[in-house]
Amino acid sequence: MCHHARMQNFAGKIAVITGGASGMGRELVRQLAAEGCHIAMCDLSVEEMEDSRTQALSVAPDGTVITTHICDVSDEASILAFRDAVVAQHQTDHINLLFNNAGLSGGGSLFTETRESWDRCFAVCWGGVYYGVRAFLPLLAASDEGYIVNTSSVNGFWASLGPDRPHTAYSAAKFAVKGFSEALITDLRVNAPHVKVAVVMPGHIGTSIVETSMRHGANEFDMETTELMKQASDLFRDTAPMSAAEASAVILAGVRNDKWRILVGDDAVSLDEAVRADPEAAYDTITLGALTSNTGDSPFDSLE
Repeated sequence: MCHHARMQNFAGKIAVITGGASGMGRELVRQLAAEGCHIAMCDLSVEEMEDSRTQALSVAPDGTVITTHICDVSDEASILAFRDAVVAQHQTDHINLLFNNAGLSGGGSLFTETRESWDRCFAVCWGGVYYGVRAFLPLLAASDEGYIVNTSSVNGFWASLGPDRPHTAYSAAKFAVKGFSEALITDLRVNAPHVKVAVVMPGHIGTSIVETSMRHGANEFDMETTELMKQASDLFRDTAPMSAAEASAVILAGVRNDKWRILVGDDAVSLDEAVRADPEAAYDTITLGALTSNTGDSPFDSLE
């Protein structure tokens, strides 16, 4: 790639992070703040963003600016308003880092789930990344050095959660994020060589994405289902082979090392190898069984 200096140091840089209220977003906020990076985060929950901000300020050097913004990343007007607020509150004409991290699940099956649930998942997971890049690209280009970090998933190269779990909306969105990010390598090299891009592909990370999806998705659940899903969400988070903190550290190390492709977790690495070694077999039930069993049983199974 280009022979520009690596972004080794985050001190004094300005980072924009979507989905900063929980999970990997919150950890990115915390870890970057600890290095003296200024941060603008957005999400849908004021209270949880305040928690993220408080935690981050407690480890940040004096003078670190951390702002919170309500924003629905699936709505372009909302993202543009977020961008304008960042410029105003950080009194800046540029940003250095853009983490398009917000995501939720839903719309797994075209047969059994609602159109609304599908469209909502796709709008957040794909639309949020696309609108985020569109909105902040001029501010990244105006910086001395910039990095776009787009969160895809192992479901960006493997459209499955196992042999009997349809997973269409999320997979479609994450494949789109991967393709878009890879295409940006050339677009940036030609038009803004000082700005880099990375696509992040996490496996099972201990986050609250299940719960977040219940809250901000487009499905209505009865009390019993909600309680079951809350339990499954806790299980998903607590049984993950890798924590959100560990995942964020891997992502930031990838940025420091100039990576454009960041696999997060041993499960992501082995899935990536298996799918590339034998793409034809990627959706065979036998292969799938083997792939999913070595990463533990899916905590979603109880929700069928």
